[in-house]
Amino acid sequence: MANTITFIGAGNMAKAIIGGLLDSGVSPSSITATAPSDDGLAPLRERLGIHTQTDNVEAVKGADVVILAVKPQIMKSVCAPLAEAVQAYKPLIVSIAAGLEAATIDGWLGGGTALVRCMPNTPSLVGVGASGLFANPAVSDAQRALATELMEAVGIVEWVEQESLLDAVTAVSGSAPAYFFLMFEAMEEAGVAQGLSAATARRLAIQTALGAATMAGQSKHDPATLKRNVMSPGGTTERAIAHLEDAQLRDTIKGAMQACARRAAEMANELSAD
Repeated sequence: MANTITFIGAGNMAKAIIGGLLDSGVSPSSITATAPSDDGLAPLRERLGIHTQTDNVEAVKGADVVILAVKPQIMKSVCAPLAEAVQAYKPLIVSIAAGLEAATIDGWLGGGTALVRCMPNTPSLVGVGASGLFANPAVSDAQRALATELMEAVGIVEWVEQESLLDAVTAVSGSAPAYFFLMFEAMEEAGVAQGLSAATARRLAIQTALGAATMAGQSKHDPATLKRNVMSPGGTTERAIAHLEDAQLRDTIKGAMQACARRAAEMANELSAD
């Protein structure tokens, strides 16, 4: 990847992507990260060998890709000073801020920018993330390929052709790690109630989830078939699944995901009005 990449913001997600890029062979000399103070940047510079900068405008100049990795609530104040440099150098803009629509960010940057919105999730921090991407019409095929390469450094990538579908991506993957963490909590509590130690119940639940996800990812069968393959007539798994079905687990999950997607849409309206 012979491109210069600037990260505006050096928080956990930026660090995860930087780490993935370096692990995939990208030269540290091609990466710059910014923050308001050098206090948080010095360890990155010393440990990873990347460039750092406290002046966002200077960091954008000459960059091929600018990754906006700041909180949505401060994005406007970060973007406005960058508009002149972005218009002069025309980098690909990648936003990983939740809830901010492409048109809103584009307007703050002066308009006409090649902009990709990316919805990553927290497992990106350990290299097994899932990211949904949307490109505005100004993004070229080469820039789409570049954005794919960037985010594949920390996991899988799925493109959507309608920006509104990023709300569904948020429900399916962006917020979804927390759904599974809740499941681990519940399984641990149930295991303890049945006599296991908390540590044993937690390890078994987490490893089982890892195994199930690995099987689902590698199998030619869909999840429904894999579920049936675990169930013996009249057996323990069948009894457990029957209880979950009777408890309307499917409707509960559907409702949670709908609530998540609705909130993502609400946030977009709230942030664009700021």
